Amino acid sequence: MNYATQYSIGNYQHTPAENTTATAPTIRRVRTMDAKSQRCRRGTERQTEICTDSNASDGFLKCVFLPKLKTVQSAQACKKTAKTERDFYKSLSQLAEHYGIEPLQTKGYGYPYNMTLAMWDAETKLKINNVNWDNLRLVQNSKKTFFTSEERYSTGTTLYYIPIAPLFQMLNDPKRKKTAQLLVSVCSYLYHIADIPYYRQENSYLYWLYEMMNDWVEQDDYTEETESYIAEIVKAEWIGERIEQKLFNRINLQVFEQRLNNFKTRDTFDQECQKVACNAFALYAQYPHESIFRNAPRPEEDPYNDENDSETVGMEKYISFIADTTGWLYERLADSINNEFNEYGAMEEPTICKRFDGSNITQTNLDFENRLFALLDELCTLLYDYKTTRK
Repeated sequence: MNYATQYSIGNYQHTPAENTTATAPTIRRVRTMDAKSQRCRRGTERQTEICTDSNASDGFLKCVFLPKLKTVQSAQACKKTAKTERDFYKSLSQLAEHYGIEPLQTKGYGYPYNMTLAMWDAETKLKINNVNWDNLRLVQNSKKTFFTSEERYSTGTTLYYIPIAPLFQMLNDPKRKKTAQLLVSVCSYLYHIADIPYYRQENSYLYWLYEMMNDWVEQDDYTEETESYIAEIVKAEWIGERIEQKLFNRINLQVFEQRLNNFKTRDTFDQECQKVACNAFALYAQYPHESIFRNAPRPEEDPYNDENDSETVGMEKYISFIADTTGWLYERLADSINNEFNEYGAMEEPTICKRFDGSNITQTNLDFENRLFALLDELCTLLYDYKTTRK
């Protein structure tokens, strides 16, 4: 089971954006149906034979055919069409070389069918060739015609909330202290380098939500549960401050490799923690300065994005350290997040837009994001499993 605190934040699609629907309370993967669809049985009775109508010769006259593409009349229009085709195939060649695909030869077809067929072929091959490829646009301005390609990491409507209460418990568990120290190095990397927001930081999204929960409890009528609610909020704040002090200490990064090399596994849980730590250290070594927000979309820089005006859920809202992902406080937080996210039409996701207009093409990709989000997913699962199995 995947416990990166995944919520169904609506049926999110890139186009067109619609309001999101209610979230699910826990992570669940979409499962395929067990039963196969059944075919209808063929009837034993034969079909009635149909005779040709007496006026079948008129059928040809009743058919409607697509109009044949007319030849451009003016010399100026012909020149413009020729330039469009020339720019199109030049941009297509640049795109094919960048992504390593072999474009279909369509120059023999008439305009504009040749361009339509070539674009369809390129999209089909890009879907197979690049796991992060999202869409292809053909842009035509007053100067030239060229392609833009968009690569996107799909977060799958997941809340990447890393619970630190289980880590606090693990640090105080004599049997798991070494394991906890290894995970502290992992979380310190996420805190300092990957730039994951921390819920005790005043500029974080979750900080505001925790403060709002505290205000609600204080302003509500006093009940038998009020004291336990206040105690849970205080505990979340207290644990958060203690763990942040540990993560803030960069010594955890300096001894990361040493802890990994000296770590001895005793059971399956230790092995899974070691695997997560190895993946985190490999990311740290290869991308020592990269933040999870490095490819956060910037709509104002993409004039060809049709969703510039739509309201979206920022990445900083669904990626964060959190106190816990169980209990009354988290359920109330989840309800508030759900209600707010229902007001948005889409989610911000790591995105790279590339222009194939003859200029230099950015060589960046989403390899870092692919590995980092997988790491967050695995880490959240480990911490959740430790918390639930320890009860």
